[in-house]
Amino acid sequence: MTDDNQRRQKRQQKRATQQLAGALSQPTEGFQIEEIIVVEGKDDTRRLQEVLPVDTIETIGSAINDEILEQIQHAQETRGVIVFTDPDFSGEKIRKTIMEVVPDAKHAFLSRKQAAPGNHRGSLGVEHASDEAILEALKKVVTPLTAAEVAAADEPKIARQTLMQYGLIAGAGSKLRREKLGDYLRIGYTNSKQLEKRLAMFRITEAELADAMGQVLADLDNEE
Repeated sequence: MTDDNQRRQKRQQKRATQQLAGALSQPTEGFQIEEIIVVEGKDDTRRLQEVLPVDTIETIGSAINDEILEQIQHAQETRGVIVFTDPDFSGEKIRKTIMEVVPDAKHAFLSRKQAAPGNHRGSLGVEHASDEAILEALKKVVTPLTAAEVAAADEPKIARQTLMQYGLIAGAGSKLRREKLGDYLRIGYTNSKQLEKRLAMFRITEAELADAMGQVLADLDNEE
């Protein structure tokens, strides 16, 4: 093959690659985020901005100071907020802190599997998620009910006895079942005391709980 033919072939391959990349980016067209996204650090910001043109507020760890909380409050008043933290203890601590100050903020969730580092070393993080997982999470944001709304809601609350029957409260393996349940329902991880409240806040019905627990138990059986 001559040098001219080789160069021509390379140009054609480059154009084909660019066309393929453009086709793969189509799902994001028309999908825009108006809200400001609350993340934990600069790596999360960088990763999100590789997927979508978004603005973020970084909490810089789980101990959010008053200045950052004020920024989040102002962002909620002007553009709205989506809390998108890591699916671990620190990420849940941040969510709870923000929920107390900005109860009407929206929330996006990743499962622990989606946020796991590729080399299986290091901590869970938004920065490790695929484009598809990030887009899915941001398209399925939820707004929890406030404590007052939960108290005033007519919907029947899921009884503690039901949660015990599913093995979600106390007993061997209850923590793992709650972790998997949080992934499926996109409500994050909760301890046994918080579970009832979180289910009510995110409007989870008994039917939704039963369906999710079927998947949780099937997964656990497959892992044995």
